[in-house]
Amino acid sequence: MDLQVQNLTAKGRATRQRIIEGAAAEIRARGVALTTLDDVMVRTRTSKSQLFHYFPGGKEQLLLAVAALESQMVLDDQQPHLGALTSWAAWQRWRDSVVDRYRRQGQNCPIAVLMSEIGRTTPGAEAVTAELIVQWSGAIATGIRSMQEQGKVAYSVNAERAAAALLAGIQGGVGIMLATGDLSYLEAALDQGIDALRAA
Repeated sequence: MDLQVQNLTAKGRATRQRIIEGAAAEIRARGVALTTLDDVMVRTRTSKSQLFHYFPGGKEQLLLAVAALESQMVLDDQQPHLGALTSWAAWQRWRDSVVDRYRRQGQNCPIAVLMSEIGRTTPGAEAVTAELIVQWSGAIATGIRSMQEQGKVAYSVNAERAAAALLAGIQGGVGIMLATGDLSYLEAALDQGIDALRAA
């Protein structure tokens, strides 16, 4: 949480969150290019002065906050499975939750659209993506270490590298799905990654 948010009152944080969630809903409905700050103000019943109080950097700062929200939703949609990778059945449930999330999402990826609009060179944009990857990869690595402690995965497996490879496979599968609508590559990446752990 940045200093600006920390200094807000509870009511201020709630208002700021309402603006972010309203902007996210507006972007999902209309797309980034067609969403204006006026649209967000109407949806969230906020004034221009309120909006710029919470987002003095204007639309770019608001889009970054929406991207952070969408990133957190990627992780939240995988819970409780991602945080409980303690059996092969749990890994299967997590795998199914990932596939289901992207099946429901379809070829519209809010994060990809937001990042292309903001530009990855914008201060903060790279940090949003990096934080998502660190948290996601870290949770997978924790699951691998849990399986190692139970003797279900060999200790010779480097948990961080195996998690990184599995996540890279997921991202590749998602990229192909976004381009073609074909989920089978994502399913293959998950299945092969988990099978490799089981064989280790």
